[in-house]
Amino acid sequence: MGQIKIVVKKASPCPKYSEAFKRQVVREYERGLMNKDQLMEKYGIKGKSRVLSWCRKYGNFGYNTPAQNGRPMKDPQKQRIKELEKKLKEAELKLRVYDKLIEVTNRELDGDIIKKIEARLSESWQQKKG
Repeated sequence: MGQIKIVVKKASPCPKYSEAFKRQVVREYERGLMNKDQLMEKYGIKGKSRVLSWCRKYGNFGYNTPAQNGRPMKDPQKQRIKELEKKLKEAELKLRVYDKLIEVTNRELDGDIIKKIEARLSESWQQKKG
């Protein structure tokens, strides 16, 4: 009997790109000198959505995100209120993080960092006035 030979191709591993490289590609894309396909060809980037995902992560512009579930609100004022409430929640969370950071810094430095900063600012303001 004849033997059957099975050949299994090994897929090449997905290349790893450094964060600096990704940011460079995003900067070039955002400058508008090249489109996504041109950048993919220039740098040998595989994957059709890879550059766009980098733009979402590292970019400065707003990029389309997947549509949200549900119908859009008919009343633009209600929509605006909802957006502002979301931004307020994010700001409150950020404030809590900053407060915790100040608390930890005060504990580590064994003092009040806010008072130290305020003292330095008032000194610099007085020097500018005089």
